[in-house]
Amino acid sequence: MVAGLDLSGRITAQPLTAARFAAFGDVLEVAGAPDKLINQGLCGRHHDRATLDFGPGGRAGISLFDAEPRALPLRLEMVERHPEGSQAFIPMGSDPFLVVVAPDDAGRPGRPEAFLTVPGQAVNYHRNTWHGVLTPLHAPGLFAVVDRIGSTPNLEEHWFDTPYEVVAP
Repeated sequence: MVAGLDLSGRITAQPLTAARFAAFGDVLEVAGAPDKLINQGLCGRHHDRATLDFGPGGRAGISLFDAEPRALPLRLEMVERHPEGSQAFIPMGSDPFLVVVAPDDAGRPGRPEAFLTVPGQAVNYHRNTWHGVLTPLHAPGLFAVVDRIGSTPNLEEHWFDTPYEVVAP
């Protein structure tokens, strides 16, 4: 069994780390020493932690999402991707949330992987990365979302013929 995967439709959520998530996007967290101190030395700036990509004809937008909490085990029926831009999910609370991603397999999602964040982590999905919907595990499910605002379509959904089940470690 590969970490987090078995041959059935069950996916075990793994801890979110920058190394495990690198193929799909950026883990946003305060780690290591700050790049510089600002505000009279009272604030550490951890600078430029995500690769934001909004494609031609788009611009960055910040939206606020209020998502209903979910529970594990979770029935994973669908993933989506945004061909025109990256998308960051930044929790406005300290509770962990579920992150689901899948590699691209000739234009369709491959087998999904699942991660659990710890307090203080956020994610930025690279452009065109298959991912699950925003999935808080606790209320309130308040998130700031940084993504592309533009006039061209920027959402593609894929519904699995057979849903997966995401379970806790």
